[in-house]
Amino acid sequence: MIYVWLEGYDFKYEIHETLRIFFSEKEITYIEKLDKEPSFDIEGAFLVCSVTDCQGSLILEIKLSDGEYVNSKRVSIGDVPEGDKRLEKLRTARKRVKREVYIVLADYTGKSMPWGVLTGVRPVKIAMEMLERGIERQEALSELREHYLISKEKAELILDIAHREREILKKTDSDTISLYIGIPFCPSRCLYCSFTSYSISGYRHLTESYLQALRSELNAVNDIIKEKAFRIQNIYIGGGTPTSLDAALLRELLDFIENNFDLDSLEEFTLEAGRPDSIDLEKLKVIKDSRVNRISINPQTMNDSVLETIGRKHTASEVIQAFNLARELGFENINMDIIAGLPGESTEMFENSLKEISLLNPESLTVHTMAVKRASRLKESMEKYSFTDESDVSKMVKMAQEYALAMGMHPYYLYRQKDMLGKLENIGYCRPGFESIYNIQIMEEKQTIIAAGADAVTKVVYPEENRIERAFNVKDVEEYIRRVDEMVERKRALL
Repeated sequence: MIYVWLEGYDFKYEIHETLRIFFSEKEITYIEKLDKEPSFDIEGAFLVCSVTDCQGSLILEIKLSDGEYVNSKRVSIGDVPEGDKRLEKLRTARKRVKREVYIVLADYTGKSMPWGVLTGVRPVKIAMEMLERGIERQEALSELREHYLISKEKAELILDIAHREREILKKTDSDTISLYIGIPFCPSRCLYCSFTSYSISGYRHLTESYLQALRSELNAVNDIIKEKAFRIQNIYIGGGTPTSLDAALLRELLDFIENNFDLDSLEEFTLEAGRPDSIDLEKLKVIKDSRVNRISINPQTMNDSVLETIGRKHTASEVIQAFNLARELGFENINMDIIAGLPGESTEMFENSLKEISLLNPESLTVHTMAVKRASRLKESMEKYSFTDESDVSKMVKMAQEYALAMGMHPYYLYRQKDMLGKLENIGYCRPGFESIYNIQIMEEKQTIIAAGADAVTKVVYPEENRIERAFNVKDVEEYIRRVDEMVERKRALL
């Protein structure tokens, strides 16, 4: 238990986020009224944070104690936020609060977290902004390490990725967009999954109605694209698992896209064929006959016992069969996903997965770190599973990097999620020239993405204003089918 008492200016969000970096599982209790500090006949630690005005300066006072450990500090964190520069001054103060609280907590726990005080999902954005301001690499490294307390390895990583992303983003014109199409069906729901995903066996009777509603929404989207004179640079069909659809419905969807949308500017067309147990020769031929030029075949692990634990209804050998079948049909851009820190998987088992994947030799490898998400089955039954400790997860992520580099790949995009083991990251590696433009666009948010389907989120980007507006589709499949016209109107109102 962590007890917290706050006084003065409201920096509760920043303090809470910093506490979660170190104490993701511990309960945090905020005390409304403080008569005296609690005695430590109870288990826990007590944090006092006070931000007050002292002669025109904001003074932060921190005290952390647990009965044996005591640490306190008093620092100025900037001018009192008044006048025209109020927001700027508050922004500076918030950063300082996080940094100073982090330093105290790092001393208390004896931990130095790889991403320092950063809690956002897009750390590469910070590096990108530095490059756009013309900051030289060494100065950027120093700022990332000193101001954000990021490790040297992670700071260099995001700067490398930012350089690669920047070169690709330069080629994106202001009138180009990406189109996302969601297929919310899967052969089964994985233990860790928090996406909108319905078992195809239980919802097959809705697939035709769903695709009819989807086509209706896509027709409206196409009208908007024409009205705005947008050009489609990327299409991404995800889910769920799009290849859960039978071959005839899959062909119907792909034909509809190609017969109705202007694809003259299309550079990348990705389809998630993620689950090997949803792939067969007929479906792969349907995909190969279309404009799709990038697919994913995602094992997550190449160890059968772990596949069973996480609810994947296929074996490692089926992954190999599906991959080889795709290669035989001429697919030349295949991504594979793997997860570090799956329940019951040791570092040796993880390395076995990497060895098997390296033999298949895909064009890209996406390495996810296990995250226990609120909407997953795993979150509901955590006590049943053994989790990989932080040091082993870090070893796995490092090992994946070494294997990716040995395959001739480099890192090209990165993002983070809450509640990731070891507070690490998800990172995409690829061979030069096989960077997914869509993945970069969705992370860097430089391009409007119009999204159709259940749980799809449209993001309209206004780069000149540094502003993003969103329109959300409903998650439930049956609700989506009933309310598809409403989803269309949401987009029209936004665009």
